[in-house]
Amino acid sequence: MLDTVILNEVFLDLFNVLYFSVILTTIFVVILDNRNPVKTMAWILVLFFLPLVGLIFYFFFGRSTRKEHLISKKGYSRLNKRPMAEYQAQVAFRDLESKNLLMSFFLRINKALPFDGNQVDVYTNGYSMLQALMHEISLAKHHIHLQFYIFEDDSLGRLLRDLLIDKARAGVKVRLLYDDVGCWKVNPLFYDQMLCEGIEVQSFLKVRFPRFASKMNYRNHRKIAIIDGKVGFIGGMNIAERYLRGLSWGIWRDTHVRIKGKAVYGLQTSFLTDWYFVDRMLFTSAEYFPKMEWQGNVLAQIVTSDPVGGWHDMMQGLVKALCCAKRYFYIETPYLLPTEEVIMGLQTAALAGVDVRIMLPKRADTFIIHKGSLSYLDELMRAGVKVYLYRKGFLHSKLWVSDDEWASVGSTNMDFRSFEHNFEANAFFYDKDMALHLKEIFLTDQKKCLLLSRKLWSKRSWSNKILESIVRLLAPLL
Repeated sequence: MLDTVILNEVFLDLFNVLYFSVILTTIFVVILDNRNPVKTMAWILVLFFLPLVGLIFYFFFGRSTRKEHLISKKGYSRLNKRPMAEYQAQVAFRDLESKNLLMSFFLRINKALPFDGNQVDVYTNGYSMLQALMHEISLAKHHIHLQFYIFEDDSLGRLLRDLLIDKARAGVKVRLLYDDVGCWKVNPLFYDQMLCEGIEVQSFLKVRFPRFASKMNYRNHRKIAIIDGKVGFIGGMNIAERYLRGLSWGIWRDTHVRIKGKAVYGLQTSFLTDWYFVDRMLFTSAEYFPKMEWQGNVLAQIVTSDPVGGWHDMMQGLVKALCCAKRYFYIETPYLLPTEEVIMGLQTAALAGVDVRIMLPKRADTFIIHKGSLSYLDELMRAGVKVYLYRKGFLHSKLWVSDDEWASVGSTNMDFRSFEHNFEANAFFYDKDMALHLKEIFLTDQKKCLLLSRKLWSKRSWSNKILESIVRLLAPLL
């Protein structure tokens, strides 16, 4: 009996030594990774105070696999060297000196070509966007390229699936790219049915345990569609019923755009690059980049961001835009977990007299992330940033507009994950009429909002303040 007790104690001591050695080794690895100090401290806190949970989270979300060539920059950039790049450059907008500095910035850092002569239509609800998308798909003659973070097996997903099958049977080439994590709950048979009908279907960075668990950190969050290389869609809407019907407690408010014109080349490039990334099939034929006539007066630029390169293109572009703002800068975002650089940019613009407004949902679809978002409001309001809480439902729109000069719609949230880990895409419009149109959409949404004041905000309960502060410590990891 005594021997058993001694053996148990020895085993327990060995387990504790091994367990805490793993924790300390992991903390040491996190420090050596030379990340952003804020993110490093967040991981250390999690590993120190919640060691078991911290280890699991670090295994799935913490490891940087870029150095292990999980995402190959060489492979990912091959499409940029295709012969069609020369053709696109020839038809791209040239007069950069007289236009927005932000456009020149994205051209240099992102190689995002601007194109003039585009027609743009804006959709602020799922019904109008899906109706327009399905109408364009029904008219397709050559190819249909769809890429969504979420493509669910519900009434909407099945309706769109059946339409795609009809087009595939009619000889139209259909390719669908969805995110593996975003569609975890979808039965694979849903996609298999499309495969059986001749539709090419791929999932982005499949996650299979345990070998590829680290891929969870790099998700393709883009929502784009290209029909015949002439019509494109981009924005914040996925393929799921809730984008039409809303949630039990309110509407689903989102923003998506349809583009007709040469800017569709940018959307096509983004899709074909991602397709090559998962399928290793490189498409460079001119039939995917047809010659287009002048469609409208909007100058547009498709900007993508990813965790591959050495820069955070979208985040740095946002900071640049905030620095250049003169009169106003309006933002709609479902989540607000900004990096220190973005916080400083927002505060600096507001302190310089720029009318900076941020609109968030009063109630969100993710409790923890929403609590973290609320923790940033006081310091922003202290600098003069106006904060609006959307009350009619869930605001999922990702919209930026500034100075009646430019505006942006896309998939990028105002959070660490979008800025540093996700594959994102936004359309930037350098056109006064377009900027005024999106500004009016913001002001219309503003009428459905509660304008926060620091005095009102300070009256919330201490339990909420404490929870928000705790979640904020984990913001770089969410």
